[in-house]
Amino acid sequence: MSTSTSAVPPRSVAERLKAPLLYLLMIAVAVFFVAPVYVMLATSLKPMDQITLEQMWQWPRTFSFQSYAVAFEKLRPNLINTFALVIPATIISSLVGSLNGYVLAKWRFRYADQVFTFLLFGMFVPYQSILIPLIRFLQEIKLYNTISGLVLVHVVYGIPITTLMFRNFYAQIPDSLMDAARIDGAGVWGAYVRIALPLSLPGFVVTGIWQFTQIWNEFLFAVSITQSTKQPIMVALQNLSGSQIVQWNVQMAAALIAALPTLLVYILLGRWYVRGLMAGAVKG
Repeated sequence: MSTSTSAVPPRSVAERLKAPLLYLLMIAVAVFFVAPVYVMLATSLKPMDQITLEQMWQWPRTFSFQSYAVAFEKLRPNLINTFALVIPATIISSLVGSLNGYVLAKWRFRYADQVFTFLLFGMFVPYQSILIPLIRFLQEIKLYNTISGLVLVHVVYGIPITTLMFRNFYAQIPDSLMDAARIDGAGVWGAYVRIALPLSLPGFVVTGIWQFTQIWNEFLFAVSITQSTKQPIMVALQNLSGSQIVQWNVQMAAALIAALPTLLVYILLGRWYVRGLMAGAVKG
């Protein structure tokens, strides 16, 4: 009695090394991206006498948190300005984008595609090209050098990308739900509030994280439209550099403080962000 077994062909050397080499490559890329963060953290915890080029990669021999206290005290007013800017601008632009995306995806009207194209065109207008007329406009309506003026600017500039995200998100909602709402007598607003809005949490998480990060890190509008006490944190971070002597530990501590809110947003809402991206990954 003979038994036949299918022999598994031996793997070549290249196939055996493929996985280890891939892991080594990923580790190298991770180290490359984490190295600057390590230098920032180490420098922020050092006293000034330990901050030299020769000791840049060394972990602090003695820890000092004085740099964080100094940086926070200097940045506190600008940090408040930034939260006063980012929170309303993110919420308003997300709501407007949600309404636009809903109407363009589910309540078709004449020239809807042309309107959508016109809205998307706003994504490709460079900031620099409209900076001077924008400043003149804000001066005319008495919003120059105000947080409210910055909120208005970021809401208007955020409408194209939030509309695109929500239009793609609402495109996956079955049309039968909208048809049922029409049969029940619901209008555009009623169907939005009862059907679309309750399903929109992943979409709001994606657009919220996107807008929060973009507005928080934006510099050109902030430095051009606001002055002194009205400036957001990114402008204040630049002003900390000084003219002659640079306190590198304070600079690095301030940079980490400025980056912390966006990092926390991604940590707390990261899994929802990925779900929202996958939910909206359809053709609209």
